[in-house]
Amino acid sequence: MIFFETSRLKIRQWKDSDLDELVLLNSDKDVMKYFSSTLSKDDTEKYFLKIKNNLNNNGFGFYAVEFKKDNKFIGFIGFSEVDFIVDFRPCIEIGWRFKKSVWGQGIAIETAKGCLKYAKNNLKLTEIYSFTSILNIKSENVMKRIGMKKIKEFYHPKINKSDILTKHVLYKINI
Repeated sequence: MIFFETSRLKIRQWKDSDLDELVLLNSDKDVMKYFSSTLSKDDTEKYFLKIKNNLNNNGFGFYAVEFKKDNKFIGFIGFSEVDFIVDFRPCIEIGWRFKKSVWGQGIAIETAKGCLKYAKNNLKLTEIYSFTSILNIKSENVMKRIGMKKIKEFYHPKINKSDILTKHVLYKINI
């Protein structure tokens, strides 16, 4: 199932064949630089099942992304419910993760804009949040470029306060 398309991309349901590519994506140290760690194959398999279950149970979640020209999986984008205790919860966040080979091509911006439109028109969501480590300037710039506004900085409750990744920026957009 294709959820929506952009000029270059298909944003679609996951296929079992995506798992191997997801394992590579989640084990890439550069891709996972602003996460506490890379994910093992076992952890990625569990994550893959969680993503698929969330899509089936919630009607939204993280969607697989592929190029139209060759149908190659390049990453994912989509929505999740924030599941940790913070003062801005309950809320839905938009997040993304793409292969290094497509960085700098505007893929995150293109798909994020499409996701926001899809969320408004099909999911009837009215506001979306996003957050990342204050060190992740590239993702923060995507948030700005898709029209999100910075709300505040906060310490991520799932990351040890001594970890350099603990301080995050929080963005929001009303759609």
